[in-house]
Amino acid sequence: MTSELFTTQKTSGILHSGESLVLPQIVFALATEMTQVQVTVPRVEIAAEELKVEEKQRVFGVIPNFYVSYIPNAAPLASKQKFQLAWRSTIDPVNFVLTGAIAGVQQADNTFSGYGQGAQGYAKRYGASYADFAIGTFIGSAILPSLLKQDPRYFYKGTGTVRSRVFYALANSVICKGDNGHWQPNYSSILGSLAAGGISNAYYPAQNRDGAGLTFENALIGIGETAATNLLQEFVIRKLTPNAPDPQPAAP
Repeated sequence: MTSELFTTQKTSGILHSGESLVLPQIVFALATEMTQVQVTVPRVEIAAEELKVEEKQRVFGVIPNFYVSYIPNAAPLASKQKFQLAWRSTIDPVNFVLTGAIAGVQQADNTFSGYGQGAQGYAKRYGASYADFAIGTFIGSAILPSLLKQDPRYFYKGTGTVRSRVFYALANSVICKGDNGHWQPNYSSILGSLAAGGISNAYYPAQNRDGAGLTFENALIGIGETAATNLLQEFVIRKLTPNAPDPQPAAP
């Protein structure tokens, strides 16, 4: 005999011809209810925790190294988190110091001569350098990645042959991981470089503006710089970043 609410009970016996069988009282026990609970953490919360770790990554414990993930299958960033990372990078004190150093070198070489020399010339070079950095970061790493649903970070490989890692690093200068986890052309970075270069014509001295030619040239230079940075990320910077988490193997 069976019942959905009770456990199964079985009684057996052998009756011979002319015999009768008296069954003992049958007591059904209530069936134990089996419940499975699955807890799923929203991806945006996972990304938030991973982002906290990335914002602590600094080369030599000083220079920001925020735009690299040592988790190959890291949760995609929400638009708000992409802007958060861009803002965190642009207001980092170390980047203000680096911008000052770049402006100093430009001053010494009289780069962008239209700015002149002296304190005023240095201030203009500093403002232009910081504007290049901030505009490029927000357009290429926040605005376009949000619109195109692309991830602005470099995903550290860390495994495989040297040749495969070199190819991976170079390829990541023109491709990126989408928010859907698939690799795709890095429109965000390329278009971001072009847009930032075009905007810079609004504040660079008239005699130092070379129009579209310089904009495309700078975009190509930017791709080359990204490739070089990726190679350093893959083979050098990880070892120099004390707060970087241990790299995790990608899921098969």
